[in-house]
Amino acid sequence: MRLLERTRDELLAMWVETLAGEDPTQIRMERAFDAWARYVESNRFASRMYFLEATGDPHARAAHREIQAQGRAALSAILGRQPGAQQLARDPDGLEMAAETMRAGLAGLAIWWDEHPHVPRKRIVETAMNVLWTGFERLQAS
Repeated sequence: MRLLERTRDELLAMWVETLAGEDPTQIRMERAFDAWARYVESNRFASRMYFLEATGDPHARAAHREIQAQGRAALSAILGRQPGAQQLARDPDGLEMAAETMRAGLAGLAIWWDEHPHVPRKRIVETAMNVLWTGFERLQAS
């Protein structure tokens, strides 16, 4: 469980660091997705364990779900500080749903990339931007 907790903490620290600053949100998001992809690329084992659903032992599954829930809550808070997030925050579950969409999308992408290691990191980042950033970009415009 310590590896899962450490991975969660490292990923959350990465999100906080890369989304901070005065750069336009699109630049910060691309920087964050690139940092995430670099983390996944350099920590294949930890990433695989963190993003794959735990099987077998019910205590391990419960602990894994709790660690992911903590990560989702923290990511909700991080996303809540981004421009346009106030649109999501109108609904009490809006930020958490957005964080879960991002978490699940990136988890799926990490698992897919592990099975397709020939795909360069640049393409992974482009895909994350094209699929996951689009919604926040629309929120900023409204």
